[in-house]
Amino acid sequence: MFSHIMIGANDVEESKIFYDAILGALGHEPGVMDEKGRCFYFTKNGAFAITKPINNEPACHGNGSTIGFAAGSPEMADGWHAAGLANGGTECEDPPGAREAVMGKLYLAYLRDPSGNKICALHRMG
Repeated sequence: MFSHIMIGANDVEESKIFYDAILGALGHEPGVMDEKGRCFYFTKNGAFAITKPINNEPACHGNGSTIGFAAGSPEMADGWHAAGLANGGTECEDPPGAREAVMGKLYLAYLRDPSGNKICALHRMG
């Protein structure tokens, strides 16, 4: 459905360390910096990117926004969460765990990245 997601970061290098750790816990390669100072994470289905805002205003999180990353298992989601906390992320929402949802049973782990963006690791449980 999506070609890419790009979010703002006040410190791209700090955010790269954070996202390299959490996305690495899900099996993704480290981000690639481009000549404009943006960082990209590529998959066969699209890309996730972090950048300083082009209007030179501070990056801020979207109130009500969450970006979800697919986790292959609850253990991967827990590793993602631990890597995030160890690399500048902060806890938000409930602790990682299983929850009932309209889409069935999900295992969710939530964090805020170093710029305050709300992110989630999600595993769909059979």
